[in-house]
Amino acid sequence: MHTLKDKVSESLSRFFADSPNSSSSSSSPSPQHDLKPSHSDTDGYRNLNLEAEDNFLNDYVECSPVFGKKATVSNLEDNEDPASGRSTSGSEMFEDATDQHSPRKHLPYLMDESVFISADLYEFLLSSLPNIVKGCQWVLLYSTLKHGISLRTLIRKSAELSGPCLLIVGDRQGAVFGGLLECPLKPTAKRKYQGTNQSFVFTTIYGAPRLFRPTGSNRYYYLCLNDILALGGGGNFALCLDGDLLNGTSGPCETFGNLCLAHNQDFELRNVEVMQLFDHFILSTGNI
Repeated sequence: MHTLKDKVSESLSRFFADSPNSSSSSSSPSPQHDLKPSHSDTDGYRNLNLEAEDNFLNDYVECSPVFGKKATVSNLEDNEDPASGRSTSGSEMFEDATDQHSPRKHLPYLMDESVFISADLYEFLLSSLPNIVKGCQWVLLYSTLKHGISLRTLIRKSAELSGPCLLIVGDRQGAVFGGLLECPLKPTAKRKYQGTNQSFVFTTIYGAPRLFRPTGSNRYYYLCLNDILALGGGGNFALCLDGDLLNGTSGPCETFGNLCLAHNQDFELRNVEVMQLFDHFILSTGNI
């Protein structure tokens, strides 16, 4: 009995093993499109490392002073030139900064640095000078920044070269004004006017440099005392400086028919300069 039973069981096992619906079919490979990637323990470890690295980079971006400001559309627009609509790189901004500090335009006859004479004022004064001195060098004889605040020092320095000179002063509000005198300045004991009709006064407070020449009503061209230096007369001085070169006055006068040269009739001086107009040949040979 047991032998027959064993034989029957064996036969049934063979039958099911050969059958297409047998359980062995479940172990056969499935079509390729049904395949799914396996996720091994190694893959899980790799993904875990990548996630940790991403978190580290995010934390670094938030903490780093370089990346403290994330790149957004609004941030990118910060570097756009509103006039041109184009972005400005760091190098372009550096070029703009260097352009703002570009060297000053060369002024051919100006031999020394002046705190007042810009390129526009230089061209204006050059065109206004008498023809006899238009080719002369401009030599700084006196400046309060270099030589101290004293009218006596100014007068003494004016004796170093002879000929026409420009007196250039400024007030605390930014006006630049002055006039054409004759060097050396010679102080007189009494109020005695000097100069010729080549004298003039000028100012920059009316938008562009403006010149006032003698009207012919009088000959009060300039006055030099030990404690006063003044240009013009009749009604007011066109320009008057006190002995310590700290204060001055300006008003309309008959000599030049001028308006007030400064922002106010009474003003504080910012600086005083005397530019001598000297023949460049004599200056270069040292025959002075």
